[in-house]
Amino acid sequence: MKYYIIVGEASGDLHASHLMAYLKKYDKDAQFRFIGGDMMAKEGGTQLKHYKDLAYMGIVPVLLHLRTIFSMMSFCKKDILSFDPSVVILVDYPGFNLKVAKFVKTKTQIPVYYYISPKIWAWKEYRIKNIKRDVAELFSILPFEVPFYEKKHGYPVHYIGNPTAEEILDFKQKYSETWEEFCSSNNLSSKKHIIALLSGSRKQEIKDNLPAMIEAASRYTDNYQLVIAGAPAIAKEYYEKFILGKPVKIIYDKTYSLLANSYAALVTSGTATLETGLFGVPQVVCYETPIPKVIALARKILIKVKYISLINLIADKEIVKELVADTFTVENIADELGKIITEGEFRDKIIEGYKEVSKALGDGCAPKNAAKIMVELLQNKTE
Repeated sequence: MKYYIIVGEASGDLHASHLMAYLKKYDKDAQFRFIGGDMMAKEGGTQLKHYKDLAYMGIVPVLLHLRTIFSMMSFCKKDILSFDPSVVILVDYPGFNLKVAKFVKTKTQIPVYYYISPKIWAWKEYRIKNIKRDVAELFSILPFEVPFYEKKHGYPVHYIGNPTAEEILDFKQKYSETWEEFCSSNNLSSKKHIIALLSGSRKQEIKDNLPAMIEAASRYTDNYQLVIAGAPAIAKEYYEKFILGKPVKIIYDKTYSLLANSYAALVTSGTATLETGLFGVPQVVCYETPIPKVIALARKILIKVKYISLINLIADKEIVKELVADTFTVENIADELGKIITEGEFRDKIIEGYKEVSKALGDGCAPKNAAKIMVELLQNKTE
């Protein structure tokens, strides 16, 4: 069968690559055509565009790149018609992907599967109408999404387990590098604990969050070393304007190794908060927004959930501190970081909370489960 996959960011590239690997196991004749990243490219098929050409977030960046986005959308629609796939698989990135879903549903008989469902429970819940109308099958990786979709909106979904949990478990089982080896191979000191800085996978996120993270964490460099997890699609030159002359290093393509060796972390909200938690690293979630006081008010009125980090959302309570909008300040970040690097009850409570989250996610292999269901559904459709 023929699979057309669309991904808009680094985490999607990772998850989609694993899905592709399992699709090939269940469907020996699988053909792939995709917009994605380097990890998907390793699984084979035809890569049309890199996801970095889509990775715009925030009102201003999107407006500045509207021509590029519209051009990509037009290209994508024409290419789907030309390729005539057995299925279109969308991975997160709802602003773009839901428009693709509408086109496919309106113009073709091709089913649309959504792998890693859009987070409409937090923002833009009205999109459920589009999902019900245009998406044939929805695959959820967060346990609290099941009652949201099925009980609140009467839309059945497949809960397949969490791919991040499975990926980290697999990494831990294979990872054998010692602390000294990790430090030596990355030109780090083995005498100081690491504070990891995970500032996002897009330029806008990095620009907004990294400077404050560095300024706050720099207060602790007498006893700790600061290491940035470099985003795969961001060139080192982009980071240089933020780190030049600062006591911070950057490591690429080793986020899991970095977290496995970190003592604490400052993390921009997203999948990285869950990754950090599953590695048992105490963290402070930091997310800068424009016009923070207005955003803080809008958050109370418009946003439907109490938390922004996956760790807190899954636990349904505050395990880690979230500094967002008007609470995002260098002083607040530094204060909270000071708390989590201090041995004692505060730090221990975070680590215990992580264990609850890990248990809630279960131990199912998400890409394997999803691939099996997808292939079975498609085979039944053709019979």
